[in-house]
Amino acid sequence: MTATTPSHQKLQPQFYLLVFLVSIGFFMQGLDTTIINTALPAIANSLQENPLRMHGVVISYVLSVAACIPLSGWLADRFGIRNTFFSAIIIFTIASLGCALSNSFNSLIAFRVLQGIGGALLLPVGRLAMLKLIPREQFLSAMSLMSLAGLMGPLIGPTLGGWLIEAASWHWIFLINLPIGLLGMLVTFKAMPNTTEPTVKKFDFSGFILLVIAMVGMALGIENIASHDVSKRFSIGLLVAGLIATLVYAYHAHTHQNALFRSKLFRNNIYTIGILGNFFARFGSNAIPFILPLMLQVAFKMEPLMTGIMMTPMVLGSLFSKPIIRPIISKVGYRRLLLINTFLVGACIASFALTTVDTPIWLRAVHFFIFGTLNSLQFVTMNTFTLKDLPQQDASSGNSFLSMIMMLSMSIGVAIAGALLNVFTAYFGEEHITQAFHTTLICLGAINIITALIFYQIPKNQVI
Repeated sequence: MTATTPSHQKLQPQFYLLVFLVSIGFFMQGLDTTIINTALPAIANSLQENPLRMHGVVISYVLSVAACIPLSGWLADRFGIRNTFFSAIIIFTIASLGCALSNSFNSLIAFRVLQGIGGALLLPVGRLAMLKLIPREQFLSAMSLMSLAGLMGPLIGPTLGGWLIEAASWHWIFLINLPIGLLGMLVTFKAMPNTTEPTVKKFDFSGFILLVIAMVGMALGIENIASHDVSKRFSIGLLVAGLIATLVYAYHAHTHQNALFRSKLFRNNIYTIGILGNFFARFGSNAIPFILPLMLQVAFKMEPLMTGIMMTPMVLGSLFSKPIIRPIISKVGYRRLLLINTFLVGACIASFALTTVDTPIWLRAVHFFIFGTLNSLQFVTMNTFTLKDLPQQDASSGNSFLSMIMMLSMSIGVAIAGALLNVFTAYFGEEHITQAFHTTLICLGAINIITALIFYQIPKNQVI
């Protein structure tokens, strides 16, 4: 019998409840991010909105998550892990109820923003609680258990969303969060002590406001650039405000001692390339879970449940890729893998333009599975590459910044997809909606392929 090494021990029973609690938060966030995509046409029909303009429902949630990620660690240190996590579940659950009761597009957007604030705190604070309370040698086992819950959310989300719409109504994709949230509230006081830090730095509110302006300006500027309801001047003004705030924050990060993200992070060349690659290479990939269910339902007239089932091979492809990622990186290296895979992901996105209403179900499923595999390879490799050379003292800040960039990239990716779709629908006419979807997918694929130029900057000697 082999002795268990100190670096990786089995999780002790006293920590099971804590891991279960954090898993609830992870599951809620994972479920909510995916379940909404299948429901957008039904929500649009109920609220008498154009389904091609429903990307705001996705962007509002993801953008508020991105904006509030920098707050999570400071709030947990200042007010305690349990208090912050408990507040996050309350906010998320109440916002879910508000979304379900919304009778207008604007009220739904408002509650999605509130839901995003709760979601922004759930996972980072839960992960922080496990890091502080679970012995380091048991941490890997705890994270492995928790990640199963994170995978379950995206796995069942699209199909569950489609089934709820057909069996009941779109309101239930939000109401389902209520019993899960109530369970989380009850378990929190049992499983999580209210650990605080004795000394907490003053929060960088000026930097936080600059980051919010930068993210909101860029995402909403892109989202509304093709909208008939918002003037071009206002959209361009938002974009300019976002870019100016970005430049001002760059100066702030260099000069302010207490900045949320210090400029010294970017002295690490590998980290800088990884952040830029993560930001741009996620535009097309992150738009796919939004645009494909829309195309299947609006252009191909597929039922919501079948649409949800069709999205499942993507998640299965992601699961399939997990065991093979490390051996592939070891064999070909970060540079070659990211150059080749970025091109393949872009080509796969563009190839969705070849699908029609008559494409066989089995062929569509294989296509989605291949995309899920390539996409997971891309994301895991980019994330590992970005963080691998960060010194210990910068690990927490660097990881938070990467998390924020990932969510911002998702919101901008969906905004770009929505804007392109509206432009091409206006150009081809609504009677040629399939052509508008196809052209949008080709553009998203091209954006991804161009991103390979960033990974070309990776030094040739980079190994795992």
